[in-house]
Amino acid sequence: MPRTAETEARPAPARLARGWKRTLAFCAIGLALACPEIAASQLQQKPVAADQLSKGPRGRETGLSVPRFVSLRSREARMRIGPSLDYGTQWIYRVAGLPLEITAEYGNWRQVRDSDGVSGWMHRALLSSKRTALIGPWIASNVPIRAEPTTSATTLASLAARVRLSIDSCDGHWCKVEVTGHHLEGFVRQTNLWGVYPRETVK
Repeated sequence: MPRTAETEARPAPARLARGWKRTLAFCAIGLALACPEIAASQLQQKPVAADQLSKGPRGRETGLSVPRFVSLRSREARMRIGPSLDYGTQWIYRVAGLPLEITAEYGNWRQVRDSDGVSGWMHRALLSSKRTALIGPWIASNVPIRAEPTTSATTLASLAARVRLSIDSCDGHWCKVEVTGHHLEGFVRQTNLWGVYPRETVK
């Protein structure tokens, strides 16, 4: 994950090592769009039906569904230990458009979780409602991006775990996406993405 550790107290070496490994997760994608082999997180999304998303818990500040996915607006964003500037910085994220999951709201602050399960607080100004996603960190083999939303459609390219995508729409089974920075559009199975819930519709 492209972020750096910066806490008030010096982080433990093991935590720094994990942060260094996560910086390798986003890599240049060529014709095969494949990354080097990385120890991928085993975190997987639990199925959330569309009616659960609309009728589930609401944020205390916005009234929007919680949890919900957003993306990182800023090219540099600090994740803090608590919901205030008085709290120390836990991580610094340096990739705009990274998907994050909001799990709680407090004033102008949002508790967020990234694809590795790291959780902390960010100011709402750092976040955007624009939807993005990653090819799931748990994916062991490359995922096809297809010309149409069907398994029989032409494969345009193969995407490795953690490749970042912009989401145009999702119908609950397939998402129309664009590979960030490569002007490649197509369809990916929704269950292969981190950044959108299974069976969630995005318009």
